Amino acid sequence: MDDAAAVKTKGRWALAVQPFLALPVVALCVLLYAPRIFFAAPAPYGAIVGFFGPTSTGSTSSSVAQLGLEHVGGGGDDADREDGGAPQQVLDNQMDSPCSSLPNHTICCDRSDYHSDVCFMAGDVRTDAASLSLLLFPPAPGGGTAVVEERIRPYTRKWDGYITKTIHEVRLRVARPEEAAGHRCDVRHDAPVHVVTAGGYSHNLFHMFNDGFLPLWLTAQHLRRRVVLAVLSYSPRWAGSYGEIISGLSGYHVVDLLRDKRTHCFPGAIIGTRYHDYLAVNSTRLRDNKTIVDFHRFLAEVYDEPKDSSSSSSKPESPPLGRPRLGIVSRKGRRVIENQAAVARLAASVGFDVEIMETATGAPLSAVYASVSSYDALVGVHGADLTTLLFLRPGRAALAQIAPLGITLLSRNLFGVPAARMGLHYEQYDVGARESSLSRRYPADHVVVADPARARREQGGKEWELVEHVYLRGQNVSLDLGRFRDTLARMHSRLKERQQSQVSSADALPQT
Repeated sequence: MDDAAAVKTKGRWALAVQPFLALPVVALCVLLYAPRIFFAAPAPYGAIVGFFGPTSTGSTSSSVAQLGLEHVGGGGDDADREDGGAPQQVLDNQMDSPCSSLPNHTICCDRSDYHSDVCFMAGDVRTDAASLSLLLFPPAPGGGTAVVEERIRPYTRKWDGYITKTIHEVRLRVARPEEAAGHRCDVRHDAPVHVVTAGGYSHNLFHMFNDGFLPLWLTAQHLRRRVVLAVLSYSPRWAGSYGEIISGLSGYHVVDLLRDKRTHCFPGAIIGTRYHDYLAVNSTRLRDNKTIVDFHRFLAEVYDEPKDSSSSSSKPESPPLGRPRLGIVSRKGRRVIENQAAVARLAASVGFDVEIMETATGAPLSAVYASVSSYDALVGVHGADLTTLLFLRPGRAALAQIAPLGITLLSRNLFGVPAARMGLHYEQYDVGARESSLSRRYPADHVVVADPARARREQGGKEWELVEHVYLRGQNVSLDLGRFRDTLARMHSRLKERQQSQVSSADALPQT
């Protein structure tokens, strides 16, 4: 993909230059290219340890213009760029990481986390498509590091052997200086590469965010789009579905690591992503203290949401005192609300303006974002579609999750806890045996219906099979309208209180 933006270096320097011409040629190059090198693409926070700092004069990465290569520039927004003298920014934004102070010409891997491994390379990094490797070329002989090789499958579920074995393994190694001739740069990038995968459980919206884009963001957002994404298991469908997010993460064209056979050269590399918890950003683990609310702001920016008036003026516009807008997630196939129409009428009678949010329609994610971000509340049965809680307005909206029989705790952990971290008002409606379609498949005293916790314990090591095939895939719900009214009423009351509080706060501000 990146050759669309690549700029061919015009002309070729002769390999042998007469000594008396050397100084004038170098001086001319400095005059011509210094503005591009030093001003067009500086690091966003000043020099970046490992690749924007000074390098040895013997380093193979010290020259920008080389014979027969493409130079790919671009990247961060002009507003994010700062002059030299700013504090150095490291590749690894994680606090207390063994890789946070990465010297040039080294490879460092942090394998301490239960969920994911992350490796970093500082220096002249080149791709080797034949072996699916990243090669680190040290300076002149004697100036490099000891021979080292690391292997990594860049996915955030390394404990899940079933899916991890489907993730391509990438080799990282320090190259021998004599290998440089066989790995000349075809494309030279002015930003580090971040190797990730579009594989794994990529068919599922929850996993795309939980395992993919959110960890990618928290690993590389501090580079402010000055990073090149090199993607394993790349597909046009993946790029098309999540194009806005991909562009928001990187200002460069994506490299299809498996199909692009050219040698790409980078001034550093990140391989893999950090993982903090379900849909979580732990601010205490990041140098810049980002939170899940910052990730929501990132999504708002990539989907071009108009700036909230409260962030652009000292006296925000008073929010309307109308009926709160409620979206009901309409699932198909399994975990369906069988009496959905009655639930919608109930919500309207409580005081909501109700909209049915159809799923699996093929609508672009930007359209889904536009709908969900306009809701004051979202209601739905536990499932991947509730990942769109990330689109709700932090501190202002509400989420009511309907937890089917047998997965009460799972529901709370996957979506309830993240909702609370975003400052959403959260309600969980735990389905009773009579409301579950399982009551029509099993006798009332069957352990699956009467005591789901015991049913799971009795499965031993096969507990997840019961959860997946019975409680997740084999169950619909028909809500008790009288009981569910209480949930809706609490949520409506809280929203109205918050709405009134916002109006009062806005009115109390002095006129400007």
